[in-house]
Amino acid sequence: MFITILFVQTISAQQIIENYQQAKQDSLQIGTGKTDYLPYIQKGYTLFLPRAKTIKGVLIFLEDSGFDKKNKSARQMYNQANKKDFAVLSVSTTIPLDFFFNETSIMEAHQQIQDAFYMHNLPNKNVFLAGVGLSGHRALKYVAFVQKTNPKFRLEIVGLVICDAPLDWVRQYNEGARDIRINFNQGAVWEGTMSTYLLSKNLNGTPKTNLENYLEFSPYSYFDDEARHIKYYKEFAIRTYMQVAIQYWLEEKRKTPFDNNGPDMVGLIAELKLAGNKKSELVIIYPEDSKSEKKNIDGTWLSVDKQELIQWVMKQIN
Repeated sequence: MFITILFVQTISAQQIIENYQQAKQDSLQIGTGKTDYLPYIQKGYTLFLPRAKTIKGVLIFLEDSGFDKKNKSARQMYNQANKKDFAVLSVSTTIPLDFFFNETSIMEAHQQIQDAFYMHNLPNKNVFLAGVGLSGHRALKYVAFVQKTNPKFRLEIVGLVICDAPLDWVRQYNEGARDIRINFNQGAVWEGTMSTYLLSKNLNGTPKTNLENYLEFSPYSYFDDEARHIKYYKEFAIRTYMQVAIQYWLEEKRKTPFDNNGPDMVGLIAELKLAGNKKSELVIIYPEDSKSEKKNIDGTWLSVDKQELIQWVMKQIN
């Protein structure tokens, strides 16, 4: 039995609505060690409603209510969205660090989106999916799932915003394996241990032993000669963001230019352009434009010009 927690906060005619179910008392194994477990998290959503009586569109983030500190990426867009009469919806499944390995998680996210749209009478038009880090991967997996299954409730998606997201899981596995092998940075080793364990467990092997499963799982992969999933995204306006911090990654974690999500951001746009998508573009954040000392995924999103981003969104619908 789950208990739903509904919280509504009104500030200057804006509303922030939280609708979550209590997490089940269980945990997810993320490694082989005795402490390699993460507790399940609250599934549900946080919805920001602007002052306007007529909402022009909706920005949707498939975030994690636990690891991501609950809608931390979405709330950075509240101000800009409010000025353009956009609602912002942040959706979480019950699985911490959800990779969307199976359709159950994707359907859970889909159900939360559907419930939010019906319950709060959100307009199913001018919808944009946005994702930072792993949530960018989720956004693309969700779009592909909807395209393949064509559910009764289907969002009228105009565009996608993908910021510093891991998309190529062949590259990502190899990055994690290298971080474990060189054993230079504790955080990188933890992340590498977690990602390689979950990938090998859910994809039945490594890229060397089961490459096909990795290519099928990856929204984009440099190693996929067919670029098999690009067809699901080629009709949308798509923006990817990456941060150039080669010197930082070299000194802090001994990473190479291939050991970050930048190649995935460039690669996705390259394949979209090859497929004829004229509404796809890459935005690069250079060191002098960074607003964060740490050049991680959160630092990339923090450095994104949100005012310019919402202007890009408005151009897609006008």
